[in-house]
Amino acid sequence: MAHVPSFERPVTYLLDRIRELRQLVGSDPQTAPEFGRLEENVSDLARQVYSGISPIERVAISRQSGRPYTLDYVQNLCTDWIELGGDRLYGNDAAIVGGVTRYRNQSVVVVGHQKGRSTRDNVHRNFGMPNPEGYRKALRLYKLAERFRLPVLTFIDTPGAYPGIGAEERGQSEAIASCIEAMATLTVPVIATVIGEGGSGGALALGVANRVIMLEFSYYSVISPEGCASILWKDAQKVAEAAAQLRISAPELLELSVIDEIVSEPAGGAHCDKLIATQNVDRALARNLEQLLQLSPEALREERYARFRRLGAFTEQP
Repeated sequence: MAHVPSFERPVTYLLDRIRELRQLVGSDPQTAPEFGRLEENVSDLARQVYSGISPIERVAISRQSGRPYTLDYVQNLCTDWIELGGDRLYGNDAAIVGGVTRYRNQSVVVVGHQKGRSTRDNVHRNFGMPNPEGYRKALRLYKLAERFRLPVLTFIDTPGAYPGIGAEERGQSEAIASCIEAMATLTVPVIATVIGEGGSGGALALGVANRVIMLEFSYYSVISPEGCASILWKDAQKVAEAAAQLRISAPELLELSVIDEIVSEPAGGAHCDKLIATQNVDRALARNLEQLLQLSPEALREERYARFRRLGAFTEQP
């Protein structure tokens, strides 16, 4: 069973009890209005609980193993999925998945981080931390999208690129930089969605997009709070302060124009109702993709370049 943070437990408990009652009662139409009132009351409680959570509590939600992962979105939103494996250089990294599929009758290329839910699957996926071959797989798919004029949809969910010795020996930083360079020069629409963790360059290799959208309780940061606390203070007890100072939450990042849109999550977070979470992501993707498809290839590249050049802009007061 996944760990449930203390602030989530009242909402999680009530949602579990409602599900159990539904199973006991079955599909009796007479009980539907009462269940509707119960669920609305839980939603009100969730809004109260989640309206005041701290940045580090948002990080805890983003790491819940029940949240939809890249392959969940592919399964529920796309058809005719053809997964492509390997980087044609070294091997296949299961921490990044990608392929060609159809989204709303539009052929697209999908690239995303993929975590596991069981211990065995997490080991296979390296806990969502890609090696260089994962990023070179992504690079191969970006080039494929450019060649066949296919929009690119990326899903970001990683604590960061794998920092192991082998990864460094095989050129981790070069692989990430090559992905960033390739995404910056694409002349097709690119939409990045932060669905969970968005850690460091491991996330940015999938994040140089025309539109960056972010689930409400995800985080996006130059470094994980734990890594920041370790480097700046050499004190694990400072992790909450690090999360606050980094300004990693969706509302803060929207204010800073690091992201373009926040996708709302159901009561209790995306892991509490994957269907609603997926529907919300679907609406945001469809709206942004429709807008971007109206732009010329050169306009897409210029807009993406201008978007990232604006980050960190400031004005001096006399």
